Amino acid sequence: MQIYRDLEEFPRLERPIVSIGTYDGVHLGHQKILSRLKDIASQANGDVVLLTFHPHPRKVLFPNQNDLQLLSSLDEKVKLLSQYGVQHLVIQHFTKEFSQMEHTTFIKEILVKKLGVHTLVIGYDHQFGHDRKGSFKELAELAPSYGFKIEEIPEQDIDEVAISSTRIRKALFQGDVKDAANLLGYDYQLSGKVVKGSQLGRTLGFPTANLLPIDKDKLVPAMGVYAVLVDLNGATYKGVLSIGNRPTFDNGERSIEVNIFDFNADIYNELITLTFKEFLRGDMKFDSAADLIVQMNEDKAKSLELLRSITVKH
Repeated sequence: MQIYRDLEEFPRLERPIVSIGTYDGVHLGHQKILSRLKDIASQANGDVVLLTFHPHPRKVLFPNQNDLQLLSSLDEKVKLLSQYGVQHLVIQHFTKEFSQMEHTTFIKEILVKKLGVHTLVIGYDHQFGHDRKGSFKELAELAPSYGFKIEEIPEQDIDEVAISSTRIRKALFQGDVKDAANLLGYDYQLSGKVVKGSQLGRTLGFPTANLLPIDKDKLVPAMGVYAVLVDLNGATYKGVLSIGNRPTFDNGERSIEVNIFDFNADIYNELITLTFKEFLRGDMKFDSAADLIVQMNEDKAKSLELLRSITVKH
């Protein structure tokens, strides 16, 4: 996949089959659009092109709102888009100035002049341009005069199970990582750097790696305990993850701690990726450290059972 971080870098292609959007999470609805792009590109002997935006438009347009948490970092999105068949990815730096471009100007200057669009494929109810005044209706009216084709993926094709980034976020906020995976089409992941923690887990017989997420805007699922896979330096391990504020001890700031099974090495400052497989229980306060240890052993046993069928490579 070719990546362009400036529209000026984009080459003149003979038949660009284009879609536009933030594509946060690259969920099943997005994958439906990408599949159609690939079909059209194959039939027309064209290239699959996606124009996306970074930072997320809401972060720019509503900077005082801190509630938007993303399903994918930019690096994760790039990787997913490559897996789902995008051949040319244009990452447009999103600014307030760019957001004020009229939809007619966007069509003429960006879609036609910069991208040379042959066919544009969008999801239903897609809106664009200043104040989101552009829609499929305007595109369909202007496409013939600019010489490109336009196709809208019907709501029923994308939305058979009401797939949306909002619904996926809601599932993750509730700890329902299985429902999130069903809507994403893959298991949710969280990547970060291993940092020094309180080392409390070590004193309890469950040493943990404390994770600091790479992307501060990346959504962290609900507090609780999860069965996870842990990717580190090309190897995969099984583990049990705790997201919480240690209510049994200090009820402090949220921590993300993973106990990696069959592993004992110093990995401070290493990058690891967690793959969420199953929610085990919520964050709980115990009467004593002994009671917590009993529960942690139960969590580990349950996690091992849930992950038993998964073969990992160390």
